[in-house]
Amino acid sequence: MNAPTPADRALVARLAALDSCALSDALDGLGAAGALTGIRPLWPVRRTVVGRIRTLRVGPKEPESGPTVHLATPLLADAGVGDVILVDAGGREDVSSWGGILSTAATLAGVSGVVIDGACRDIGESEQLGLPVFGRAVVPVSARGRIVQLAMDEPITVAGAPARSGDYLIGDVNGVVIVAAELAEAAVELAERIAAREAAMVAAVRSGRPVAEVMHDSQFPTPKGTT
Repeated sequence: MNAPTPADRALVARLAALDSCALSDALDGLGAAGALTGIRPLWPVRRTVVGRIRTLRVGPKEPESGPTVHLATPLLADAGVGDVILVDAGGREDVSSWGGILSTAATLAGVSGVVIDGACRDIGESEQLGLPVFGRAVVPVSARGRIVQLAMDEPITVAGAPARSGDYLIGDVNGVVIVAAELAEAAVELAERIAAREAAMVAAVRSGRPVAEVMHDSQFPTPKGTT
């Protein structure tokens, strides 16, 4: 994947100032999928994880597959600072798709976080390293002899949302949202307006205005482009 440009870095900084709820609302307004339902932080991650996606697809060995490599090792050898690794494991919760050794390598590579449509093990090691990991479950079961790496940097679908290497991702205590690269500027601009509207609504409630009044669109109109 190409190195991030100044425009990429500026967009990531704007994303980092938002939360996944505002981005999810913005994607709703744009008619795009992006929120990954059922995927949550697997240790108590307190910070927002933002970065450009690198995709990884894993699963049982396919008949036409050539020689296999250990999950994620080629991707980690090529990962850039700030990348977020997005693993399509088909939602499997009975076998791990990530572990402590991979987390160590990811930390050394400067990876911002790991998101798995599936399960992880050695989660305590990831927490000690400070590497945010999001997924569906934590299990002790090894991938060895069960699943292999099938592809990297190819389009995938995770929890119903399409993703490609180079798309953007934000993960926080509320969950994970993918933003397609071609929609990123529009989604961020709309999310910023949504966040500003909600901040004004909170301020109004704190000032003593009735919440029923504050929640009425006539008082704080919904930003154009949302539903």
